[in-house]
Amino acid sequence: MAMSMKQGDGGACCCTIEGEMTIYTALELKEQLMAALTQCSALELSMAGVDEIDSAGLQLLMLTKTEAKAQDKTLSLSDHSAAVLDILALCNLESFFGDPVLIRSRG
Repeated sequence: MAMSMKQGDGGACCCTIEGEMTIYTALELKEQLMAALTQCSALELSMAGVDEIDSAGLQLLMLTKTEAKAQDKTLSLSDHSAAVLDILALCNLESFFGDPVLIRSRG
């Protein structure tokens, strides 16, 4: 798991997450996401590089969304990987995040 962050104009940030978002990486990623929230006025998470996500990773995304709202900031997910799309659909949480989802061909 790796996360990189780019800060743009007006304090908005884009973070790219690569690798797995599982119980094995959740604590490290939580620390990075919470730090990013304190530094940024808005946070976009690019999920294209997430190749595995479990319930711990999903809970971390939900916590980050909830914490952003509590701080009156926005969190958006973009470039959803197949793994992310699958877990959001399985748990019927697409509307919780409220982001546009691009359905990609699996072929």
